[in-house]
Amino acid sequence: MTTTTATATAIEVLSARSDPYAAAPTMLLKLRITRPARVHAMVLKAQIRIEPQRRRYSPEEEGRLVELFGEAPRWGETLKPFLWTHVSATVTEFTDQIEVDLPVPCTYDFEVAAAKYLHGLDDAGEIPLVLLFSGTTFQTDEGRLVVQPIAWNVEADYRLPVQVWRDIMNAFFPNSGWIRLRRDVIDDLVRFKAEQALTSWEDTVERLLKEAGR
Repeated sequence: MTTTTATATAIEVLSARSDPYAAAPTMLLKLRITRPARVHAMVLKAQIRIEPQRRRYSPEEEGRLVELFGEAPRWGETLKPFLWTHVSATVTEFTDQIEVDLPVPCTYDFEVAAAKYLHGLDDAGEIPLVLLFSGTTFQTDEGRLVVQPIAWNVEADYRLPVQVWRDIMNAFFPNSGWIRLRRDVIDDLVRFKAEQALTSWEDTVERLLKEAGR
């Protein structure tokens, strides 16, 4: 086995869609991988980052994103790229070019900055993404196994339609989201719900907001 320096690899994001067979919310990014060689296998890793400074925002979006970025006049300083997730995939044998699906798990947990950001966007908008790739390729050269790293500067930009993410969330959590609470807070909510004879958690939260003058 021989380890050599990286050769040219190019990766492009073609499209995005929901994984209809996943047990949890999962998006599939269709990638086109180009490498001028016969590749026996590839271990592909990607860091997916959101670049919020690369799009415009409606007044409604600005209001929903205050928690993340502060008031809109400060966005010149606070609108910075941030990590969405790390993902990986194994690519089978190909020569020169192949198209593969990269699974991206999605969450509606409002403890996660990416979920807060995506929830705050209008359905008709786009999400500016950059995928930073790394990994290893396995090839043969004159009967020897050659292992090559994917170059550190291989990356791809993609503008993900917000509606794709929204459709994935709606398939698993129709018209709903998730908020994680401490157990003692949940116990207090349970008691309040019972004392007020409320029938749902939505009614409970709405009653609390009403009492708070919101």
